[in-house]
Amino acid sequence: MKPDSLNTAQLLLADGTFLEGKAFGYRGTTCGEVVFNTGMTGYQEVLTDPSYFGQLVTFTYPEIGNTGINEIDNESSKPSVRGVIVRQFTDIPSNWRCSRKLEDWFVEEKIVGICGVDTRALVRHLRNFGAMNGVITNEGKLSLLDLKQELKNTSQMEGLNLASIVSTKKDFIWRNACALKFDQRIKRKKDSPYRVVAIDFGIKRSILERLVAHNCEIYIVPSNSDFSKVMSFDPEGIFLSNGPGDPSAVKEGINLAKSLIEDTVLPIFGICLGHQILGLALGGETFKLDFGHRGLNHPCGIRGQLEITSQNHGFALEASSLDEETIDITHFNLNDKTVAGISMRGKPVFGVQYHPEASPGPHDADHHFDRFVSLMEQRRKSMV
Repeated sequence: MKPDSLNTAQLLLADGTFLEGKAFGYRGTTCGEVVFNTGMTGYQEVLTDPSYFGQLVTFTYPEIGNTGINEIDNESSKPSVRGVIVRQFTDIPSNWRCSRKLEDWFVEEKIVGICGVDTRALVRHLRNFGAMNGVITNEGKLSLLDLKQELKNTSQMEGLNLASIVSTKKDFIWRNACALKFDQRIKRKKDSPYRVVAIDFGIKRSILERLVAHNCEIYIVPSNSDFSKVMSFDPEGIFLSNGPGDPSAVKEGINLAKSLIEDTVLPIFGICLGHQILGLALGGETFKLDFGHRGLNHPCGIRGQLEITSQNHGFALEASSLDEETIDITHFNLNDKTVAGISMRGKPVFGVQYHPEASPGPHDADHHFDRFVSLMEQRRKSMV
């Protein structure tokens, strides 16, 4: 689409920074926390990842739309972002799996976009001053005063329990709907599948697919489920999913994790928000990062061991708040030394701040799924 055929769009940040560009996607006005993702691929996975709920995502890669949209790469049933900020987009996709154009999908899903923005300057600004609320409009009818009022009415991310919004509202069993995306299953003996209850705080489909590939049968329950609900499925393992918002606000999830840790010996595995909830349940604290970690090349490790990881989070566990007698820190983010992995002493409980399912991203950390299944396998053998 030629730039001169587009309408004007505006972006206003909470600190008064004002940028103009061109409109694309759905015509409207939208508010949220402005963040940036440094990945060079995977825009569709980002747009449909529930962890981005309530955010306006800036892509540092200069162009999106070149591979179009397909059903297999969706991480949920619909987009989660509130708006998109890009340098440029194309409506001439070229990919054998493409089923539709990005622009058409944005219009149908009501995603407001602004392009033609100097995203390098915007990202540098966010790195210097932190992620902040912003408003995008491409309707052409709002004044600067109107935009400022929209921002005043937008909640800050701190204190928001967004997991309760994106979570499923009823239990269901995951069916392997996107098996074509993962053509490698883990070769195991002919054991029956491991029964896993996944607490849905905003779970990605690719996480479910990796668990299926590791011979798990997955029962998904809402984020506000209680201990008795979870245990009614007679689980062999518990998975705490990723999700959006402030982890400290997910009170029901934290209380559930406490009960599961204290009253069972089940293996428990948490990813991203699930990892943070584990840390909070064990007495730790979280804090908001200045601009978060969102990209595909974050180095994580400890004592000479390194994994290049995919990440998407705006909060982190405070290392000094974790009880050294109860918790081992297994990984640090090597860019800023924030906690990237924990493990509980004496119980099969662990979590990672990053995304081992790597959709998109490197596959260095897939072994964490194998660890989870191995813990369930050991428990199963001990009960024979």
